[in-house]
Order: sequence, then C-alpha cells, then structure tokens
Amino acid sequence: MAVKIVRQPNKIALLGSPTSAAAMSLGHEGAPAALRAAGLIDRLTSLGYSVTDLGDDSPQLYQADEESPRARNIPRVIAALEALKPRVEQAVKAGALPLVLSGDGSVILATLAAVRRYFRHVGLVYFDRDAGLLTPATTSSGCVDGMVISHVVGRGAAELVRFWSEPPLVREPDLALFGIARLDPAEEEVLDRAPLRRYLAEEVQSRGAAAAAEAAIDGIHAGGHEFVLHFDVDVISDFQATDGAGAGGLSLDEVRSALGVFVKQKHLAAVDIAAYNPAKDGDGSGAKLIVELLGAVFKERLHALQQEVPGAAEISVTPEAARGEAGPPAPAPGETWSSDSVEPTSESAPGSSDTDRKSEESSGPSGRSDDPQ
Repeated sequence: MAVKIVRQPNKIALLGSPTSAAAMSLGHEGAPAALRAAGLIDRLTSLGYSVTDLGDDSPQLYQADEESPRARNIPRVIAALEALKPRVEQAVKAGALPLVLSGDGSVILATLAAVRRYFRHVGLVYFDRDAGLLTPATTSSGCVDGMVISHVVGRGAAELVRFWSEPPLVREPDLALFGIARLDPAEEEVLDRAPLRRYLAEEVQSRGAAAAAEAAIDGIHAGGHEFVLHFDVDVISDFQATDGAGAGGLSLDEVRSALGVFVKQKHLAAVDIAAYNPAKDGDGSGAKLIVELLGAVFKERLHALQQEVPGAAEISVTPEAARGEAGPPAPAPGETWSSDSVEPTSESAPGSSDTDRKSEESSGPSGRSDDPQ
C-alpha cells in the first residue's frame, strides 16, 4: 500500500504525551499543559504556522516500582508509547511536522517508530545533557529515562527494544549525541567501542554551537534523509525547571544557535521536547523561556524553507530520499517539489494490527553502512 506524503512547511501538529513513568519523580506529566498555557500555540501561530492541536494522551505517572529496581515502570512506559505512536503516524501522513510535548524522554521511541512507519532510513539528533546509554544491567537507579538511547539502538530492556519489530530503530552511525555533559563510567565504555557520533558539550563550545550542529547534520547524512530531533531542556545550563538541573553544559545562546540549525533542516521529520517539569517552575518562567526559544528557532525554520522553495506551498518526499537511496536532484529555486508516494514499512510493534500489516509491503532496515567518525 503506497501512501502519498506531501510536506507542508507551515503545518505543525502538536501532540502531548503527559508521562513521568520513565523518570524518577512526579511532575513531568504536567509539561504539555504548562507549555500550552505559556502560549506556545499562539507563538507559533503568530509566526505564520498552521497549528493543529491533537491533544494529550492519558497520563502515565511515575511510581517507585520497587519490584523492578533495574527498569522501573516499564508497563506504564509502554502504555505511553502505544498511545502516542499512532497519533504521530497520523501527523506524519498528513504532511505536518509533529511537535511532541512530552514529560520524560522515553517517548522518543514512539516518535521514531511512527516516522519509521513511512521512512525506512531515519536518523536521530539526541540533544541532551545525558547520553541515555545505561541498561538494566548497568543502571544504579532503574530510571528508564537514562536508557533511552540504548533502547533506540537495540540494547536494554527487551520489552522496549521490541517496541519496533525490526530493531534497531536507528543505526548507530545515524545517531548523533549532541551537547552531552554527563557520562557514567558504563556509558563511557559504550562510547569507546560504539560507532555513535558524539558531540560533547566541551566540543560544541570550542567549535561553536552552530558549526557543531552543522557537523552533526552532515555526520548522520540528514541532508539526504529524514531525521528526528529530541530536545531535552536540561541541556540548558542552570535551567532549574527540570529534574536534571545543574551547572555546566551549554548556555542558552549556544542551545538556541544549535537548535536553530537542527530545526531549519528540510528533512526534519519530527521534534520531541522533553524534561521540563512544571512542578519546579512556580512562576512559570521556565515555560516562557522554552516557548520563546521554540518561537525563535521555528521562525528561522519557516524563513529557511520559504527561501529554499520560494512561493511553494508544499514540499514532497520521494521514495528514494525516504529510503536513503540516490534519487532525482533537488528542485532549483522557484520550482515546486514533485509529488511521489512513500510505502509504509512493515512492523509489528504493539498497537498495530495484523490486518494493517498484511495490507502493506514488507521492508527491512536499510543496508547502507557508513564509517563512523
């Protein structure tokens, strides 16, 4: 079954995933409502975006879960993923850019799985202070939020690795860890041997945030195929409205510069915003800062896409580009993008029916291999 996906640069689908199940405390589940209340939709609309608010899933709350100290609250984590994934699929199919307001960072698994529904070759920019490379065997807290990237690349708790039927969700060379400032010894060991592209906070600062961001985009070949951006607000130095607050890391200006580079890419397929905790933001200043930050970078995105294709109302995705293969050349300025079909990939993650799967063509992961940096 072929699906025609036509990107519309000024169309955003806003989705809320109010979950703190993968965190280590309550509070994150309030993030979607708090960011809406801080004026996010009005801010984006004022820039010229058409914003469709698709609402929130049912909350999934943190509990201590002493029965599973190595990977806490996995049933609640999976419930959040199963609820979010089909809604992101709907947004992608409609040609909108999904903007997911989440609590904890585990929802990136659902966002990636939804994008993989239509695109075989998907990269990830993981813009976070923490690497997410722990596993149930190496964690000291059992916090699933600290294992996100392990699950993305096919390691960790089996229930989460299997959320996508053909792991990994993202191949290691197609994943960029960006802005990392905290590493456990076990995570350092993984980085020593894994072909993950990494841009530590110190390197980002020494190279310049925008230049480092451009290098990350080039490193995962995001100029030629779709990628997802995960933005964890605790990467902002001294940002207090989060459980991961701390000195060091990247300044607000550095975060803005890097985020602007990521958001303006035409192959950006979805964005997750994570780790804001309104329970630690009594005066709402943290929410306002996030809204202004997103407003600034999404203004750059709309300008960049309109400059690239002047007057065009739509940007289409060709099957070749979606699969990471060589396709027709990009249109010259002033031309519109041709409209082609993208075949959904076959996968049996929780929440997809056998009937749906049998009506689609089966496809395996991309066979392209790249040397790591």
